[in-house]
Amino acid sequence: MIRSVIRSTGRYVPERRVTNHELTDILDTTDEWVTQRTGIEARYWVEEGDDSGTSDLALNAAKIALERADWQPEELDLIVFSTMTPDVNVPGSGVFLQDKLGAKNVPALDIRQQCTGFLHGLEICDAYIRSGKATKILLVGAEYQSRYLELTAANRDTAVIFGDGAGVVCVEALETQDEVGLITSILHADGRYAQALRFGLPARKSGHITDPAVLENNEHFPYMDGQKVFKLAVTRLPKIIAELLEKANMSIEDIDMFIPHQANLRINDAVRERMKIPADKMYNNIQRYGNTTAATIPIAFDELLEKKLVKSGDHIMFFGLGAGLTWGGLIYKMV
Repeated sequence: MIRSVIRSTGRYVPERRVTNHELTDILDTTDEWVTQRTGIEARYWVEEGDDSGTSDLALNAAKIALERADWQPEELDLIVFSTMTPDVNVPGSGVFLQDKLGAKNVPALDIRQQCTGFLHGLEICDAYIRSGKATKILLVGAEYQSRYLELTAANRDTAVIFGDGAGVVCVEALETQDEVGLITSILHADGRYAQALRFGLPARKSGHITDPAVLENNEHFPYMDGQKVFKLAVTRLPKIIAELLEKANMSIEDIDMFIPHQANLRINDAVRERMKIPADKMYNNIQRYGNTTAATIPIAFDELLEKKLVKSGDHIMFFGLGAGLTWGGLIYKMV
């Protein structure tokens, strides 16, 4: 049987570390206010004036993952690139990364599932591998969000949350009779809540950045209804955990590590308490990186491997909720 396994990982964040204290004067906020509401203590932003794009962040992480897998870029069968902050609107960032890697003629697929991008991406990789269409895939989650943030007191709820960074995994086909790799997955969407977390450029009604209505309504900046997203997350994420466990015929005790999307530490703590997950079984790093959207889960997984907090045979659950509204999860068994 062909299984989809993660051969290697890599992560990258810009050098500029931005603490809550640094944002105090800009956003009329305090370290205590940000920490209490989000759990975030710092995040990484691309330096002002740096002309890097999202694909450049991905390139740095991809080089690490490829080296660890001992793969050459031209060996790839596919690049799957998840981001909500592409280098440009058209084309997608996947082709920019392909060119920078020197992965000549390798197809590049861009997906736009935002916070659940890694979940959708890994399921796509699994489908390609199980169908025999691919054996080596580079899965990328990368965001350059600082360039879109409205750094004003009026939008501090959103501005303090987001960071820049990239996480990459090399997904490989493995012929084995062992039940390893991606075990099961469940993904959902509900467009009724699409307005709760959005970035309106180009504006839906006016359609052009130069239209005065775009600037007047701040459609060129991200918008989030924090309270609504919080309520949706703390109700739907416990349900997706229960769905995954039931589908895999497993229990909380059978999962060795839970890796949630890093949107808000209060959300993750609430989900953990509701599902009675031991604190040492849920990994959070939002304190150090902020919310890097499509990159949060692969960055966290790379850290776990680096710290040797997961090992061969361990079962890991990845799960998250974000813009769309989309939510879901995966259960993965370490090789």
